[in-house]
Amino acid sequence: MKRMGKLLFSVMVIIALLLLAGCRNTESIEEEVSAPSRADTIKITPHQAEEKMHSNDVIILDVRTQEEFDAGHIENAILIPYDEISDHVGLVLSDTSQTILIYCRTGRRSAIAATLLIEFGFTSVYDFGGIVDWHGEVVLP
Repeated sequence: MKRMGKLLFSVMVIIALLLLAGCRNTESIEEEVSAPSRADTIKITPHQAEEKMHSNDVIILDVRTQEEFDAGHIENAILIPYDEISDHVGLVLSDTSQTILIYCRTGRRSAIAATLLIEFGFTSVYDFGGIVDWHGEVVLP
């Protein structure tokens, strides 16, 4: 009888080990399958953006309104209001590998615009927040 108990215990341990070995976090499996392979928006500081502006061929994208842009903007920035981004993909914004540095007034609209560009397939998108945090030169009217 004692031998039967040991055998039963051994079988139960083996079954438990096999079950545990076969288990895997199903959430991570679902994420691997459902998450598209794409770049993510990269949040950088205004200082880091300024360094990129001097060292790379980049597009500086201001996603504020025309009135905000006219009141002062970063040199060489192009204006495309955040709610018009999809209208300009393929025209002004055509090279999906182009480095794009995005800003707005406080960072809310730049985050939205950056996410949209990523969804359109752009792979080098940097959000540096708002012009309120910018310490570099600004073109004034």
